[in-house]
Amino acid sequence: MKPARHLIIVDHLKDWSPDWTGYNVVSAEEFFINDAYTVSGYKIINLCRPGHNLSTGYFISLLAEARRHRVMATAGTLHNLSSKRIYTEELDDLNALIQKSLARITQESFTLSVYFGRNLAERHKRLSQQLFSLFPCPLFRVEFRFRRGGEWEIQSLKPIGLSEVPANHLDYLRGAIDRFLNKRWIAGRSRNSSGYDLAILHDPKEKHPPSDSGALRRFVRAGRALGLNVELIGRTEYPRLLEFDALFIRETTSMTNHTYRFAAKAQREGMAVIDDPDSIRHCCNKVYLHELLRKNRIRTPRTAVLYAKNIEQVAETLGFPIVVKVPDSAFSLGVFKVDNLKDLHRTAQRLLKSSDLLLAQEFLPTEFDWRVGLLNGEPLFVCRYYMTKEHWQIYNHAKGGRFEEGNFDALAVKNAPPEVVKTAVAAAGLIGRGLYGVDLKQRGKAIYVIEVNDNPNIDAGVEDSFLGDELYTRIMHAFLNRIEKTKHPH
Repeated sequence: MKPARHLIIVDHLKDWSPDWTGYNVVSAEEFFINDAYTVSGYKIINLCRPGHNLSTGYFISLLAEARRHRVMATAGTLHNLSSKRIYTEELDDLNALIQKSLARITQESFTLSVYFGRNLAERHKRLSQQLFSLFPCPLFRVEFRFRRGGEWEIQSLKPIGLSEVPANHLDYLRGAIDRFLNKRWIAGRSRNSSGYDLAILHDPKEKHPPSDSGALRRFVRAGRALGLNVELIGRTEYPRLLEFDALFIRETTSMTNHTYRFAAKAQREGMAVIDDPDSIRHCCNKVYLHELLRKNRIRTPRTAVLYAKNIEQVAETLGFPIVVKVPDSAFSLGVFKVDNLKDLHRTAQRLLKSSDLLLAQEFLPTEFDWRVGLLNGEPLFVCRYYMTKEHWQIYNHAKGGRFEEGNFDALAVKNAPPEVVKTAVAAAGLIGRGLYGVDLKQRGKAIYVIEVNDNPNIDAGVEDSFLGDELYTRIMHAFLNRIEKTKHPH
């Protein structure tokens, strides 16, 4: 019998061979809905088909991380494997080993299947192990092609699910699973670098940037006053990233654009980075946030994970109106209010075409939303953002890309309701010690966390309207401290 705390998750139980007994195996749906699996401490082996960043397999890893399980593969690993630009950077050092391992192959293409760091052919053992150490994913395939220059090159590297493993490989896979369950889990690599140069990544053409030009100028001025060489950079300057010791991302972050690639590389190279890739990955997915907040008993609006089979059940549980959210929505986009079952079916069916799961929440009408900005676990600023006129959100997005924005006011942290600040600190602390903006609603004495943002707005004359230049100085000083720790870790 395998250790009970190991939990293997598959898309459907029929994918698991009935002859393989003695394992703790559940379906993805069971993992989603059974509260027994919210208890921390499981070692999760995710054998679901990963697909894309909004697929069931990806959500399994996100929810496992939210529940404080150890998971193979992590959501970060799955995302890195979905981006050729990211994973090819890690493969430069393996070129000699690739050529040696594939030297006897005469075809122009070759597929290497890696199962828990192993391949059926002994001659590919070392290459498989090295690939697995870089990308700790249970099951993946590497497609190689022989190019005219006389060398093998990687065409693609993709995670796969159990259902995609050929039948004649299953006996070997079972042995690989057994060996893996009796070994320690693989940790990622880390590197160190040093220096006093800070890059601020921004896009001057972005319609709704997290910091406007006035705020960016204040960041530069505050950093230079502390002795930091601060430079504004754009996405095309990715090759220059290693010239800097720290990276501050002031573009709207996303798992699918260059901001995550910048953050991931900065972290791999030991740079101080805000937003770090873990914060981006976790804050950019509302299903993860819901599970994390629920697990830690932080009050949120009544919420349910919505998928194709439970639409009517969710409607019955939450009642109407219901707010439906795409997991990676930002800036109030991808958030919809529905007033009846027909609207819910129509909205869910449309959104489920791009995401296997959605988030549904009860609608809590309020005059304004609280935003508490935090850094290193400490509150920096507090703002009230008021709803736009005759609309239920602080932003009213109109056709043609136009939008209206409600009023705001900022106040001293000490003058904000203590329970609002306390709740925001607790919620942000679950994500990390980066720069976060926690959105909350208040109804009477009850405080509800709506979401935690990894890339909070800091605009001149808005979030800084109480602290002024001190807000920028505090953030730059935090970078200076992080840089010093990379230079003098002891």
